[in-house]
Amino acid sequence: MDNADLLKELRIERHQREDQGRDPGRWPWLAGGAIAILLLLGGIGWAWLGHRVVTVQVAQAVSPGSDSEAGAVLQATGYVTARRQATVSAQITGTLTAVLIEEGDHVRQGQVLARLDDSGYKANLAAARAQADAAHALLAQNRAQLAQSEHDAARLQSLAARGLVSRQSAEQARTQVDSLRAQLHAQQQQARSADAQAKVAKVNFDYTVVRAPFSGVVTTKDAQVGEIISPLSAGGGFTRTGVGTIVDMDSLEVDVDVNEAYIGRIKPGMAAEAVLDAYPDWKIPAHVVAIVPTADRGKATIKVRVALQRKDARVVPDMGARVSFLEERPQTEAQVPQGVLVPAAAIVQRDGHSVVFVLDGDRVHRRTVSPAPRTYGELRLLPAAVKPGDRVVIAPPAGLRDGSDVRTAKP
Repeated sequence: MDNADLLKELRIERHQREDQGRDPGRWPWLAGGAIAILLLLGGIGWAWLGHRVVTVQVAQAVSPGSDSEAGAVLQATGYVTARRQATVSAQITGTLTAVLIEEGDHVRQGQVLARLDDSGYKANLAAARAQADAAHALLAQNRAQLAQSEHDAARLQSLAARGLVSRQSAEQARTQVDSLRAQLHAQQQQARSADAQAKVAKVNFDYTVVRAPFSGVVTTKDAQVGEIISPLSAGGGFTRTGVGTIVDMDSLEVDVDVNEAYIGRIKPGMAAEAVLDAYPDWKIPAHVVAIVPTADRGKATIKVRVALQRKDARVVPDMGARVSFLEERPQTEAQVPQGVLVPAAAIVQRDGHSVVFVLDGDRVHRRTVSPAPRTYGELRLLPAAVKPGDRVVIAPPAGLRDGSDVRTAKP
């Protein structure tokens, strides 16, 4: 067979190609593959649409009894101040031999804070006491001499009455008694003076020990061992005027400056609420102590003293604070409605029901609620389904649903 015959054998005729195209075994495989690809793409699209992260704004639910700012008639800013604080110093000049305090230490009234070199004052005290003892010994001697002189004068007076001695001798004895009595009185004054000098020396000796004037917390330590301390400033920076500063933490309050145009809204005893800049979510019950009867001409403000009703170690002097003055005092616990307050915009309608979306980690959960008819400004009361401290979504978007992933928007 030559080459031409071989080529004819290899050539596919037209009717053979048509028969192969009509082969029923290949089409099901092609159709199944196309359907699988479409289903895969649809599943990926559904998963992406169903689990995309939604950015939302949230607000915290609060209890109606937490003195929310809805009842505030005025707000003012100020600082935490201590009504009772002292820079402790010695009442004499001396060299420090011991400093027994550090910043942050709690001290009691009368506790020893520092000691001065007391060698000189101890010697002065010993000398003063010795002088007082000598004065009292001389006083005892004068008393004995006076007693003897009185006896002698009485005896001579008796003898002179009987004519056994001259009247002159009796008169001299009486004069001696009067003289010794005067000396005794003078010596009594000398003894009192010596006692007073001993007391002064004892007081000066006690001044070498610096004690806490009241209980509080040490906020600054101003001197070290070896430095000279004096109640008066000597200048030049070589003499300290204080050992440290003590603050009575129970006397902390907030001083705020209120614009004089609104001071008429503030009354002594008025309920208030303080929020520290360091703890913006912590609301401290307070009340107005007094309105200081003087104005700042430059700032056109009047100072108002606000007392904190709860003491806490987190409150320290010079902290920034914002005070909300409330229209009326908080209601008693029996009158506080049950439930929590949430922004009205957090409540939306879904399927004919009022619902809110509560944030739990990075997901939200839908909860059906029944808002109370009474409104609190821009807040609504939810008697159930939401707890104090829960974070709810403000103005939930229409596509938000139970279990959606969310990201909180930055304020």
